[in-house]
Amino acid sequence: MNNNNAPAFPNSHFSDISGMSLRDYLAAKAMQAILTHGKTLYQEQDAFFHIENVAADAYNIADAMLAERDKE
Repeated sequence: MNNNNAPAFPNSHFSDISGMSLRDYLAAKAMQAILTHGKTLYQEQDAFFHIENVAADAYNIADAMLAERDKE
């Protein structure tokens, strides 16, 4: 299938506005979870307030989700 750059919320009424990509949407959801529960997730690392790490982790989670989705 590999449609990872497809819009998360396609809208057929406005063909020139595609919205955010599915990858960005999943990363945003992952980042929300990381920031909500980050103290627990990062307690063994001194990385919680290093936003570059949080952003990279969010996209790594999104990429893993998309890879799993492509297995179907």
